[in-house]
Amino acid sequence: SYQQNELAINPSVAPFLNCSIEIKRKHQATMFRTLFGKASSRLAAVTQQQQRYLSLKRLGTTDPRMSQTVIFNNTVYISGQVDTTAEDVTGQTKNVLSKVDALLEEAGTTKSNLISASIWLKDINADFSKMNSAWEEWLDPQNKPVRATVQADMASPAILV
Repeated sequence: SYQQNELAINPSVAPFLNCSIEIKRKHQATMFRTLFGKASSRLAAVTQQQQRYLSLKRLGTTDPRMSQTVIFNNTVYISGQVDTTAEDVTGQTKNVLSKVDALLEEAGTTKSNLISASIWLKDINADFSKMNSAWEEWLDPQNKPVRATVQADMASPAILV
């Protein structure tokens, strides 16, 4: 499965993007005071003009457990994608990357803006080079994200990547 991010931030709010919580504009200061105590003074210093850059949008919300895409302050987060229609890692990788393209397009961006990718393989020894071939074919060579690839148990035996 893949998780990929895109970033285009307003520098005036960059210090607040390290927080991994979802903030709704109306309740920002209260949530920060409750969760971070003294750290909330940083948020209090944000001017009204800066606060208008803090935004949250969810796409693909039909799954009761998660959104397919969340856009927070112009940073696009997509959920992990899998494929069980192809029987080999090359086919699954290509199908997953097709899903990634569709999610990025729906969010108004492309793979050229990716910053980070996390890849999980069922059997890294058997499938790493095949997955890499499909990845390299898909990737924008002028705009490569950072990437980590690990071996992991998958939710279903049919999932290879």
